[in-house]
Amino acid sequence: MVHYRRCRIESASYFFTLALADREAKTLTEHAALLGDSLRRVQRLKPFRVDALVLLPEHLHMVWTLPESDSDYPSRIQALKAGFTFSLGRAAGLSLPLRTEGGRQLWQRRYWEHCLRDEDDLRRHIDYIHFNPVKHGWAQRAADWPYSSFQRHVRLGSYAEDWGVAEGLAEMSGNRGEP
Repeated sequence: MVHYRRCRIESASYFFTLALADREAKTLTEHAALLGDSLRRVQRLKPFRVDALVLLPEHLHMVWTLPESDSDYPSRIQALKAGFTFSLGRAAGLSLPLRTEGGRQLWQRRYWEHCLRDEDDLRRHIDYIHFNPVKHGWAQRAADWPYSSFQRHVRLGSYAEDWGVAEGLAEMSGNRGEP
């Protein structure tokens, strides 16, 4: 088995992308509540802070900050994927195909992780997360996408409500729409 080198820094913030094996699926948004339950269950077992998150139908992006003296995000990601897969099979009654090497074939086997270097890197990745539904054509404005932490960031004063507008709308409103 190939072991990938991953950056593991205690108490760091990380950007993640997890994708479904079927890139045409709408499973994540159709079952967003189950994914949220799985995420909260992992947080209770192994605490971490979710700084930003966006669910799209077939992939999700997140920024997490791990607690002091902890760099173990791989077990958290594994638990999130396994917990969602299990609850999806149980609650939604989906019969997911088995992989030849074991496990269910819902998620792509690997995921993208990036250790955030500084505040600017953190801000750029959070902007990327919140603009992602607009970029992929799922919403005209970041504020319109219900599966995102964008509204929480608006309430905290990090963004204006009209931030992240699709280019055609941005020209009409004066907002460039650029994250």
